[in-house]
Amino acid sequence: MKMDSTAVEIDGSVMEGGGQILRVSAALSCISGSSIKIMKIRAGRSTPGLRPQHLSGLQLVSDLCSGSLQGATIGSTDISLTPGKIRSGNHTADTQTAGSVCLLLQVALPCALFADASSQLCLKGGTNAEMAPQIDYTIKVLKPILEKFGVNFDCDIRMRGYYPKGGGEVLVTVNPVKELQPITMMERGNITKIYGRAFVAGVLPFKLAKDMSAAAVRTIRKEIKDLYINIQALQEKEKACGSGNGIIIIAESSTGCVFAGSALGKKGVYADKIGIEAAEMLLRNIRHNGCVDEFLQDQLIIFMALAKGRSRIRTGAVTLHTQTAIHIAEQLTQAKFTITKCEDELSSNVTFIIECEGSGATNPHL
Repeated sequence: MKMDSTAVEIDGSVMEGGGQILRVSAALSCISGSSIKIMKIRAGRSTPGLRPQHLSGLQLVSDLCSGSLQGATIGSTDISLTPGKIRSGNHTADTQTAGSVCLLLQVALPCALFADASSQLCLKGGTNAEMAPQIDYTIKVLKPILEKFGVNFDCDIRMRGYYPKGGGEVLVTVNPVKELQPITMMERGNITKIYGRAFVAGVLPFKLAKDMSAAAVRTIRKEIKDLYINIQALQEKEKACGSGNGIIIIAESSTGCVFAGSALGKKGVYADKIGIEAAEMLLRNIRHNGCVDEFLQDQLIIFMALAKGRSRIRTGAVTLHTQTAIHIAEQLTQAKFTITKCEDELSSNVTFIIECEGSGATNPHL
């Protein structure tokens, strides 16, 4: 164990200033073996400091890396993590709320890649929750792109959980890697397929699912005329805890890029409106001709930073989340990022190229 005096200090209030800083910092601390001290956690949020969501994520990482964690209580604005050896095997994290299992996976997955054998992560909380990717996004969009880095994981949805109760459970199996390969995603090609799922669970009527689906299809049709759009309406039965409704729509391109738009139902919001919101989000993310959507963008940064060699991805506007992830990754690894703006003469599209010379992290156990 390193002494605390060598801890890298991280300001949790910079840039996007949210839970993402915690997730990227904690994962990179675990992988690099350097202690970190994060201060002013979520300082600008309406409920500053750690929420159950963030606390369970930190505990999971600390458990994964046999670490010691100080200051980890609800509402705490300062924590320190001193990592030890990354342990494979079974690990459980429970937000005990509708806190997102996808965000738990965001912090734990990079760590588990550098263990000595495969890991089983049992993650409990919300699977389709606000302010976070839906589990369907993780499986349909994130997973196939992470496979390009050489990442291999499986997600078994045991139970879906919704706001406010949570109660969802996902079992994730992660295989370790020796090192991550860099990725290049520069050419989007044509959109070849659009499909999705509109769901209701619990006491909500099936008609809501059909309405969300129909409204989404209508909205996409206005812009994309030549593709069959298949958005299944589903009634979640035995594998769902509580009530909820929502929709996710996926688009795939000829070069293997994947995009999504999604939305969740809220009290008093018409189903049509939710379908339209998801459709508009998808359309916005395929209009710019980049290769990743705005949500994948920041989730790829940590993998680019760890990979051995140069990664390049073409994106739409660079989000604050992405800028924040880059800032933290450059603080905690030797990775170097550059962002270049590209004007397209043929259209009004502006895309950006995020390039990274990765730090080439290697797994000492393999």
